[in-house]
Amino acid sequence: MAGTAVGKGNWANASARSKARKARLLDETRLRQLMRSGPDTIAASIGELDYRKELDIYSSRLSGADLVEAALSHNLDRELAEVVGFCQGHLKSIVSAFVLRFSYSNAKAVLRAVNGGISVEELASSVLPDENALNTDWLDVARQSGTLQEAAAAMRGTPWGSAIDSMDDDANLQEYEDVLDRHYYHEAFSVLKSSGRKHGLLLGYLRTEIDHKNIVNLLRALRQGLPADRRAEMTLGDGRALRGSLLRNATQADSEDALMEVLRRSSMDTSELEEALKKSHEHGGLDPVVSYLANLRRTNLKRMSHLNPLSAFPIIHYLESKVLEVQNLRLLVRGKAVDLPEEVIEAHMSF
Repeated sequence: MAGTAVGKGNWANASARSKARKARLLDETRLRQLMRSGPDTIAASIGELDYRKELDIYSSRLSGADLVEAALSHNLDRELAEVVGFCQGHLKSIVSAFVLRFSYSNAKAVLRAVNGGISVEELASSVLPDENALNTDWLDVARQSGTLQEAAAAMRGTPWGSAIDSMDDDANLQEYEDVLDRHYYHEAFSVLKSSGRKHGLLLGYLRTEIDHKNIVNLLRALRQGLPADRRAEMTLGDGRALRGSLLRNATQADSEDALMEVLRRSSMDTSELEEALKKSHEHGGLDPVVSYLANLRRTNLKRMSHLNPLSAFPIIHYLESKVLEVQNLRLLVRGKAVDLPEEVIEAHMSF
């Protein structure tokens, strides 16, 4: 199979270790039980899982939702580093390429902070807590930078820095983020294509992810009334279903109906997407569309991890499941902190 083990690496061992870690994640039943608890009770409950070390690190200065959120972010960083650490050979290169997306996300967080005038102290107390040694370099970039251009210069020498170092002086934050997205996928594709035989299934997964990003961005741009040339600038190339003339036609579509007509001509099954789009009009936001596409990717990733047990899929499936757990817990504790009804919180969680 195209997604099975190719090249040197501890494929079986890493897959088994990832599956063992995934078995320890919260299931739907436990998450629903936590939904009936307050932030402090949630903190105590997740301390019984794999978050005790990080909770202890932050408990001296934080409490409630702030404590849980900081611990969750720190724990995720540690988990990503440990999983990459137990992978070897070609497998390590592939998993590292996937994990690199989180570094790109941190780069965006720093750029947003610099652009928004957020102080290093605020950044260190929330998004990138300085108790986490992995955040030291990011905070240094923010400390050295007063503009987006200075932040780009401070990131010089990193994979993401090389993508934004040559940006125009008048480039805005969105343009920086678009370039970072393109560069991440370019780097990931390069790694996969150079890892012995092509990892076709993984490449397909990433291309589908690009399609989904393009769909969401185009829908958002249409609702914001952006012109066709700006919509074209926002899209990423190298998708799976939306490529070449279909992608160009999608960027030229001047309404959601016109965009859906283009998608129907692609290889995508659009029936459930159209239902999600209808719900988005009822709710007033794109959350139903984003959730549907994310759930579709997770379902496909789970299927591929089962069909290709000696591949990178079980490791990547675990990492995505870990990220989902962190997202659900963060949403849960933040929702509880502002007294959101349980049905509202549940509607935004994914199981």
